[in-house]
Amino acid sequence: MQTSEMTAKMAAGQGFIAALDQSGGSTPKALAGYGVTEDAWGTEEEMFGLIHEMRCRIIRSSAFSGNKVIGAILFERTMDGTVDGKSVPAALIERGVVPFIKIDKGLEDEANGVQLMKPMPELDALLTKASALGVYGTKERSVINSANAEGIAAVVKQQFAVGKQVLAHGMMPIIEPEVNIKSETRAECDAILLTEILKNLDELPEGQQVMLKLSLPVVAGTFDPLVKHPKVLRVVALSGGYKRPEACVELAKNAGIIASFSRALLEDLRAHMSDDEFDASLAGAIDEIHAGSTRKTAAIAA
Repeated sequence: MQTSEMTAKMAAGQGFIAALDQSGGSTPKALAGYGVTEDAWGTEEEMFGLIHEMRCRIIRSSAFSGNKVIGAILFERTMDGTVDGKSVPAALIERGVVPFIKIDKGLEDEANGVQLMKPMPELDALLTKASALGVYGTKERSVINSANAEGIAAVVKQQFAVGKQVLAHGMMPIIEPEVNIKSETRAECDAILLTEILKNLDELPEGQQVMLKLSLPVVAGTFDPLVKHPKVLRVVALSGGYKRPEACVELAKNAGIIASFSRALLEDLRAHMSDDEFDASLAGAIDEIHAGSTRKTAAIAA
């Protein structure tokens, strides 16, 4: 796929984005969910080797193709690795899946109800490397815990600043200001976030676009103005801790928004499964998430 084909697929593809980007501290939890306990490795390198093999098994699966999975977000180590002798981005592209890379280096401590991204001093070098490997875009995550207008404005400002750096490398940023689904002020967070994103979109030069990865809103249809915005290529949703059935129900209520699920995609996969069992389980998850992304039950907020 050429860049123009990837853009077209992201803009209108009937599918969803798989988030295969667990990293650092979240890796043991991801492996535990897969049925691999901490006594299975002795070093960090062995741990990352195990999570890489899990991801390779997903990518190799007959269920994992560009027909329903239109994109995949990778951890840097995964991007640097191989699947059956091919670079992971090349293997994805061969299957019709558009590759992205997670670029944030974790979160700062909470202030003003939010967690900003930690500094990324080596971002330009990472973007240069990723682009050379055929990676189409990036994903960067911040977290919003409460409806603090100053904090949310700071999150969105930082996200768009990083997004502009990504755009300068000819890549597509997925801007991810995640609202914590356990927040007691989620609806208020959604409303403030919408206002701030619209402000920052208006400041983007004409002809530039970003993607957005957002928590599923409390009120269905809240993010309709973003779905329809000319400077937004696509809006995707994270599962945010919902189990897959609930996440898919909530997703289906929001027209134009597709999934970018991680835990909700992988939650039923286990290391001990035979290849047939693994493929069948993954296919079932993909079908369910694809349905929530493409078959909508409510297009307008109540």
